[in-house]
Amino acid sequence: MTEARVTVAGETVGAIEEPGLCVLVGATHDDTPEKAAQLARKLWTLRLLEADENGVERSCSDIGAPLLVISQFTLYGDARKGRRPTWNAAAPGPVAEPLVDEVVARLRALGAKVETGRFGADMKVALVNDGPFTVIVEV
Repeated sequence: MTEARVTVAGETVGAIEEPGLCVLVGATHDDTPEKAAQLARKLWTLRLLEADENGVERSCSDIGAPLLVISQFTLYGDARKGRRPTWNAAAPGPVAEPLVDEVVARLRALGAKVETGRFGADMKVALVNDGPFTVIVEV
């Protein structure tokens, strides 16, 4: 990803304007702060970015690339039955918000530059995907 931005009511609340990761984080009922910490470590060290001169892909930690972390309960949408998805697998806000905050706090503790969306807001997300390239990371 080469740039990404989140706006709420026309105001930019988080943006990165250089190669990095735009991360949509969903929480489910059995997620824990320990899983949030594990996800942060994985995101910081996952080799997804452009390769160096030796052909080795790099991680955010390798090059200090920023991350834009956005809460996204709809990742747990289930549309297998009927014509409307359900989000029963998504953790409710009082459970999910602290877990998303924990991912952000752990990334920052690792040295990451992290921008965020605004939990529960009607967010508009824009990104320029490099490739396109999208990966699901579960811990």
